[in-house]
Amino acid sequence: MSEQISRETFDHLVDLAALKLDEDQSEYLRKELNAQLDSIVQLAAIPIPEGTEASLHGIDYPIESSAIPREDEWHPYEDPDAILAQAPQTKGRFFVVPDIPHMKISNKGEENA
Repeated sequence: MSEQISRETFDHLVDLAALKLDEDQSEYLRKELNAQLDSIVQLAAIPIPEGTEASLHGIDYPIESSAIPREDEWHPYEDPDAILAQAPQTKGRFFVVPDIPHMKISNKGEENA
C-alpha cells in the first residue's frame, strides 16, 4: 500500500481525540490502523462486474421468506423506585447525569478550559 498514516498525522489525530498513549501503545495502534487501511485497499482492488447488486450478505434472502416483525409491547417494570434508589443522584423521577467539562486541547496537549 502506498498511502499509510504517517507518524505526524497519527500524532495529530491522537491530539484531536484527546487520547493519552505511551510510545508502545501509539506505535501498535498506528500499525493496526495501517493494516486495516491496507485491507481496505485490497478489497477495493477486487473487480466487481457492472450491474452487480449490493448485498448485506452472501445469500439471497427475499422479503417473502422473512419473519413478520413482531409488534412492540410495553411491559412496565413492577418497581421503578427500586431502580431509581440505586442511582447516585436523582431529581424527581429522573437520573442526574454529571456534566462532562468541555475542554480545548492544544497541539501541545495542554488543556484549556
